[in-house]
Amino acid sequence: MITVRKSEDRGHFDHGWLDTYHTFSFADYYHPEFEGFRSLRVINEDRVRPGEGFGTHPHRDMEILTIVLEGAIEHRDSMGSHGILRPGEVQRMSAGTGVLHSEFNPSRSDPLHLYQIWIRPGSEGVKPEYEQKEFPDRERRGRLRVVASPDGREGSLRIHQDASVYTGLLERGDLAVHAPGKGRHAWLQVARGEVTLNGAPLKEGDGAAASGEPRLEIEAKGPSEVILFDLA
Repeated sequence: MITVRKSEDRGHFDHGWLDTYHTFSFADYYHPEFEGFRSLRVINEDRVRPGEGFGTHPHRDMEILTIVLEGAIEHRDSMGSHGILRPGEVQRMSAGTGVLHSEFNPSRSDPLHLYQIWIRPGSEGVKPEYEQKEFPDRERRGRLRVVASPDGREGSLRIHQDASVYTGLLERGDLAVHAPGKGRHAWLQVARGEVTLNGAPLKEGDGAAASGEPRLEIEAKGPSEVILFDLA
């Protein structure tokens, strides 16, 4: 079964410096039917003005992934980690027992467009960790490339949950196929472009939950970027 979450049905807030869409309940947005999916808790699409960002704030017991589509984001945290994340890179912060961090658009002229994802960890109270890696476009063109997993396979970021995250860059006519294991579930988020998922049309910003589907076929209708979550 495939259930589509339309882009325009997401929670939306324009704070001036931040234009944000919430796929699931988050902060002041609440939807009783969309409080997450399996271990996937947050999918936020954010656009941040130049020189603006999120001041120092706390997190705990959450696996936080950041994917930049345009621009750059500068990260600092109480572990002493500091990094600037750009398109083609993925950042993972395991908040664990607790961490403070800030995130800013360091550019004076370029807007920032990103997805931030929260996944509930399989166990609480782990030691906080920070990691970021580049996944070149050539590894993601025409296919799904694993960028986060519980075992760090294929050089992916290691997360503390039985969940795998893939990204793909697809051109018109490209077909990416994924086979969730028995009893597993998937969520597809269309970051850019337009695709079909097992024939169901999805446009930019749309998401779709898939349960009981042994084979997922993602066909691009034009240049597209997708994020796929394989979940227990």
